Formats: sequence, C-alpha cells, structure tokens
Amino acid sequence: MSSATADLVLRVVREGLLLVLLVSAPALLASLVVGLLVGALQSATQIQDPSVAFVPKVIAVFAVLLASGPVLGAHVVRFARALLTFIPMIR
Repeated sequence: MSSATADLVLRVVREGLLLVLLVSAPALLASLVVGLLVGALQSATQIQDPSVAFVPKVIAVFAVLLASGPVLGAHVVRFARALLTFIPMIR
C-alpha cells in the first residue's frame, strides 16, 4: 500500500469517526439533559420509579431524531457517496 493510499484510508476513517460523533451527539445530549432534569425532579419528589426516567428520555430522543433526521441523514448520504467514489482509488 502506497503512502498516498494510506493517507486516504486514514482520512476516510477519521471522517467516518467524526460523522459518528456528529450523528450521535444530538440524541445523546437530549437524553443527558432530560435525564438530569428528571433526576432532579425525582429526587425532589422522592418518586423512584424507573419508568418515570425512561419514558421522557425516549420521547426526547425520538423528537430530536425526528427534527434533526433529515440533516443528519444528508451528512450520512454525502459520506457514503464520497466513500463509494474513493473505493476504486484504494489498491
């Protein structure tokens, strides 16, 4: 494998990892924020039912993915197209 090919593969892997972070960040942040808010509410009211914490997180993650899905999907499609054009260059 030539140096140029190795650099191309490393760049593609780096871009892929950054894309994973970009796509997962909104859902994880929504889950974190809702989890903190529900945890504070649970400790204030002393309600310790696990479903009270789970259901709002699922709803928040679903809403964030519904809102940001088209933008994130466009990033994934753009990366996949770029990756498919780079495959013939790798030897």
